[in-house]
Amino acid sequence: MMRRPLIPFLAAASLLVPFAPALAQNSEPPQAWLFGAWTGGTFPAPSQITAATCLAQPTVIFTRDIVLRSTLTEATYEQRLVATVRATETGFEFRFEPAAPAPAEGGGGGLLGLSGGGQPGAVGFGCESADLLHVERHGENEITFPGCEDFPNPLVRCPAS
Repeated sequence: MMRRPLIPFLAAASLLVPFAPALAQNSEPPQAWLFGAWTGGTFPAPSQITAATCLAQPTVIFTRDIVLRSTLTEATYEQRLVATVRATETGFEFRFEPAAPAPAEGGGGGLLGLSGGGQPGAVGFGCESADLLHVERHGENEITFPGCEDFPNPLVRCPAS
């Protein structure tokens, strides 16, 4: 059995060490600037809003794996699990996992006997598909959902403080 010297292995390993911090810094996905709470969309966002007021009832919340949205007919947020995110020229295109059918309930789905999205388990954003969301960036703190009729107005980021 031929023994190989340990020195070349150690030299090769030391070449990788300087690049490790750079790889760790780029671990955030490109859409990370969206993460957080946004208000507006359904109605025009107020021009002056405090962090407390905005965070008390945001319209949309982006996380790494889930996008949550409020509806007028539900007390809780609708959650959509992100399948893929594709960068576009003006923002991002989110594709969501297909929604599971909602369990059968007597007397209607949500508040006032209405279902949040018209069809059980398929709550989307009013785009061409419940499993799709186009996000267009209009600066650091404003986005729109073009072609999504549930969100005809721009959304603004909730202030941090």
